[in-house]
Amino acid sequence: MTFALAFLALFIEALAGYPEKLVARIGHPVGWMSALVRRAAAAWNERSLSLSRRRLRGVLALATVLLVSVSCILLLDRTLDLLLPVAVAVIAKAILASTLIAGRSLDERVSAVAHALEQNGVTAGRTALAPIVDRDTSTLDEAGVSRAAIESLAGGFSEGVVAPLIWLAAFGLPGCALYKTVSTAGGMASHASDPDDGQGAYGWAAVRLDEAVNVPSARLSALWLAAAARIMPGADWRSSLLSAVRDGPRHRVRNAGWPEAAMAGALGLMLAGPIDVGGRRIDNSWMGSGRRALTAADIHAALRLYRIAYVLQAASIGLIALILLIVF
Repeated sequence: MTFALAFLALFIEALAGYPEKLVARIGHPVGWMSALVRRAAAAWNERSLSLSRRRLRGVLALATVLLVSVSCILLLDRTLDLLLPVAVAVIAKAILASTLIAGRSLDERVSAVAHALEQNGVTAGRTALAPIVDRDTSTLDEAGVSRAAIESLAGGFSEGVVAPLIWLAAFGLPGCALYKTVSTAGGMASHASDPDDGQGAYGWAAVRLDEAVNVPSARLSALWLAAAARIMPGADWRSSLLSAVRDGPRHRVRNAGWPEAAMAGALGLMLAGPIDVGGRRIDNSWMGSGRRALTAADIHAALRLYRIAYVLQAASIGLIALILLIVF
């Protein structure tokens, strides 16, 4: 039943996404999770304490946040099972789960960067890019804007689409909520204003757990992209696999390296490399061995590859769900 739930959730998200009017009225589930993480940090993260005490508090705060989040979803999940017929309960859960998948919004945001770059130039491209990356965009040229957009697409495919579906298919709605809470806490800790938070103090546990839960999706997303390259004209699936295995582990964020390297190899590009974040130069290995002079056309090619991988994943989940329904 969980595979059917995952397929329905993916279909609903692709069809409707999460409407902006709903965001304006009630917010987004990830926003609620972020608020919970911030409240825990305000209560537990005292910078005057020793490193070990801050780390311990970070572990306890993360455990509390996860307990609260998952308990609420478990209660909701069980309530739907008790009050609704099975088919209706599955549809209701799929609607809720679709809010934790970011496939449509990712496509729209990266497409907006390509269109801005094409129609209004580099400055417009930087403006469209800024909300979806954590790097400085003010000095990026066309190649830099295009590279950052494609990297966001590859990383978002892993963490925003593949990972939630893995946890949803394996453990249902509570599993998906658990993953999303961990991902939110880890992302907030790794981008904290206090650099110590993600390096060994309060945010250490959140960052490490986030890395651990994204290991399967990073590898699987690379395989989906390579499979998509096998279908897409002009893409190279062999180079995609080679780049993922060769370059992925060398990325400064190893889970991000696998899908980025797979996409770079498939399209004959070079992604990643050094970036500027918060006024600091951060060294990083290059993913792939192709062109560095990227343009908006490369963003469109990356989007085509992403969409094929998205459909392949959906078809595979649907097929598994159908087989399980027939057998059981």
